[in-house]
Amino acid sequence: MKKILVAGGAGYVGSHTVKELLKQGYEVIVFDNLSTGKKEFVLGGELIVGDLMDKRLLLEVFKDNDIAAVFHFASLIQVGESYLHPQKYYNQNLITSLHLLDAMLETNVKYFIFSSSAAVYGIPQQIPIPESHPLAPFNPYGQTKFFVEKILEEYDRAYGLKFISLRYFNAAGADPEGKLGERHEPETHLIPNLLLHLIGKKKNLDIFGTDFPTPDGTAIRDYIHVTDLAAAHVLALKALLDTPRSEFINLGTNKGYSVLEVVKKAEEVTGKKVVFQKKPRRLGDVPILLASKEKAEQLLGWKLNFSEIETIIETAWNWHRKIA
Repeated sequence: MKKILVAGGAGYVGSHTVKELLKQGYEVIVFDNLSTGKKEFVLGGELIVGDLMDKRLLLEVFKDNDIAAVFHFASLIQVGESYLHPQKYYNQNLITSLHLLDAMLETNVKYFIFSSSAAVYGIPQQIPIPESHPLAPFNPYGQTKFFVEKILEEYDRAYGLKFISLRYFNAAGADPEGKLGERHEPETHLIPNLLLHLIGKKKNLDIFGTDFPTPDGTAIRDYIHVTDLAAAHVLALKALLDTPRSEFINLGTNKGYSVLEVVKKAEEVTGKKVVFQKKPRRLGDVPILLASKEKAEQLLGWKLNFSEIETIIETAWNWHRKIA
């Protein structure tokens, strides 16, 4: 059997996808520098500790293995940090992607699944956001995802490299079996910070922005369970291998919750009271991000199994209590 290379497979979404690939019988190579990923999150397959900046090592991995397709999860993800350190983001998200694609071209690997972002859309002109929405990213993080998507289009045209770019909305939750979960350092996402507060590891919860043009003044986001995300990636692989055709596909739920609604749901699930502090908006935050999911359903046959907000919070709560 040919192997599947997963760049960034020791990270949050990457590790859940590796778990799903292994479950479905694929042979997996994880390539990760472990700067944010965790070795213990790689539940099987082969782990190669390496950096995508190391073109020589990367090419060796491709030449030494019969690789059928590549997943690319390895990137920096903090919008605020991308404003402060754009050079870091362009190097780590853009240059490394080029190195990966160059190794694919040199070894004639034709299938690529890219971890993109709703950040490519910028400020939404319509809700829910369809894949045909204009692309107008307005932070460096979103720009890096946008540029990689443009590169992929050119590589398809010029070299026949086929890709599916999966545009995430808000990944959340943890493996229902309790083997994996979310652990970033520092943690910037709402749900894990909320649960870390309830466990007692954070004194207060900061809510950034209470003056958005939304019903309760807090930002509305589309939360999708990480296990549903992982399933979509494996479906994308199967679609690409079966019918090689490049696509851009949203991964979201078509449903949004405000920050205060998520806080209330967390209180209901955990039976604990949240103490929060109001903070100014973060640079780059938009009022509402909500995905249209029709294309993923139609093209991939994708179904949401775990993305009810209560399930997301419950699985994440179980995970954080386990590792506390």
